[in-house]
Amino acid sequence: MYSQNSNLNFQLRVWLLSLIGLVILIILIGGLTRLTDSGLSITNWELFVGFVPPLSNDKWIDYFDLYKTIPEFNEQNYNMTLNEFKIIFWWEWFHRQLGRLIGLSVLLPLIFFSLKNGIWISKKYGLIFLLVCFQGFIGWYMVSSGLVDRVDVSHYRLSLHLVTAFVILSVIFWQFLKLTKIQSHYISININLIRFFLFLIFLQLIIGAFVSGMDAGKIYNTWPKMGLSYFPDDSKFIEFLNLNLFDNPSIVQFIHRNLAYLIVVIYIYIFFIVIKDRNEIFKKPVLIIGFSLFLQVVLGIFTILSGVKIIYASLHQINSILVILSTLYFLFLAKHRKIN
Repeated sequence: MYSQNSNLNFQLRVWLLSLIGLVILIILIGGLTRLTDSGLSITNWELFVGFVPPLSNDKWIDYFDLYKTIPEFNEQNYNMTLNEFKIIFWWEWFHRQLGRLIGLSVLLPLIFFSLKNGIWISKKYGLIFLLVCFQGFIGWYMVSSGLVDRVDVSHYRLSLHLVTAFVILSVIFWQFLKLTKIQSHYISININLIRFFLFLIFLQLIIGAFVSGMDAGKIYNTWPKMGLSYFPDDSKFIEFLNLNLFDNPSIVQFIHRNLAYLIVVIYIYIFFIVIKDRNEIFKKPVLIIGFSLFLQVVLGIFTILSGVKIIYASLHQINSILVILSTLYFLFLAKHRKIN
């Protein structure tokens, strides 16, 4: 059920657009939290506490003492001072507060709109709140994996956390598009091809999270070869048959590179279909996808060659947002096409 009330639709669009901005911001902050190795600085979940940061030196020492009990400190950051700890603490603290703000920014307007306009609002947009709650649980599930027996979080849980964030962003963006006045236009492209293209982008996102979680980008800092050869010389093709394939940083980086090449090839195919069809409504979004893909590849190469400098790695992740949103927009246009 969709409201025919233009004023309500406008309010819903503003709400969803603000959520899109907040989710993009938390993806950015989350990426920087990972890149600065700040995610384990707060060792308790603090579901209903932790809103107020440490305001006294004793409180800071309490947090620091808790951090000193985990492997990341004992094996990696044992020389860290309290002032250095404060830097990584603020990244994680702000990341958590932003997550809470997003939860409230979904829940409170959802209740308001439902009370004012009917329960159908909750049915239509309630999934967003459930996903945000799930994301909060996954965030702690991820952090908890780095508190015992390892200096980093599980790259599998990190990947789940990142992909869930992009799923939330995608759901919100899709609902926003449904409230816009987009005209139907004919296109001859097979919509399943676009869906497959989007699937590959999400798959690349997962592999990219593996690369980040294992610091796999810090090995083989050459391109287009990995060292002296195309395939990493510390691995063998037979390893693709192993169940622990994605625990090998070299193989993961190899897959990440080659999946990017496949995505570019499929994009070129889609591009020529759109150009051949001569439908102007699809030309702009497909060009935006192309630009974002080109930028993503360039940023990925710079990230590798630089040994994963934060500026390149962060921009690489931020640009992935543009890749996914532009592809979603293209898919939305194709789904709402006229059939001749």
